[in-house]
Amino acid sequence: MELSLQGKNALVGGASAGIGRAVAQELALLGANVILLARTESALQSAVAALPAVAGQTHRYCVADYSDTAALRTQVEALLQDVGAIHILVNNTGGPPGGPIAAAESAAFLQAYNNHLLCNHLLAQLLLPGMQAAAYGRIINIISTSVKEPLDGLGVSNTTRWAVAAWAKTLANEVGRFGVTVNNVLPGYTETARLQEIIAKRAAGAGQAKRKLPNPLNNTYPCGVSPARKKWPLPLHSWQARQPPISTGLICPSMAVGRKVCKQGEKQLSLSLD
Repeated sequence: MELSLQGKNALVGGASAGIGRAVAQELALLGANVILLARTESALQSAVAALPAVAGQTHRYCVADYSDTAALRTQVEALLQDVGAIHILVNNTGGPPGGPIAAAESAAFLQAYNNHLLCNHLLAQLLLPGMQAAAYGRIINIISTSVKEPLDGLGVSNTTRWAVAAWAKTLANEVGRFGVTVNNVLPGYTETARLQEIIAKRAAGAGQAKRKLPNPLNNTYPCGVSPARKKWPLPLHSWQARQPPISTGLICPSMAVGRKVCKQGEKQLSLSLD
């Protein structure tokens, strides 16, 4: 598949580390001008310096904290004044703390809804006029397989992800006629700091050493990959060297439905961006 994003501006949330940073890397390789959005400037500086510029494009970063929506709006409005239209929005941010839903405080739900649903909505509202004027827009939401099947011990996250999925489906119906598509990507278990945090909390709850608790990556693999050949955890970019690409929960995600994992394949990138 040949795909060029030259001349397109992309804004990637949570882009200083993990899945967000890996997505930014792939968009840069496709020729997009990538803007990294996160709250830690030192990490953003390092991440933006590592982005490739295969088409001579310009990359930059924007420092903003999703817990302050007013400041986020101000930062992104200033960004738009500088770069003009942003054609690709990747909504992505760290998930809420784990724990059983019956024990969750109301404040945890409010914070999660703010950081995921409300900030996604705010960014989409700010960027949609430029997308519509260009008759081209791609809004991609990195959410979770919990949209298909709730994950144990992630009660607040499960609830919030469903809300984002419903919002995205509604928005897609409204903006499709303007050349704007909205897609949800549901990553399976991916080797990030977030996963290690979840494993550590589960180990603590079970009274076990972290190293003794099974890594979820060892129990799931894309369809078509022999269990005897799978090697987890895969680094975020390991699929680049493979044909066809092996799912790592990045842009080519594994979709977990209960205990069954089905590979989406490289068409996911095409569906989201072309």
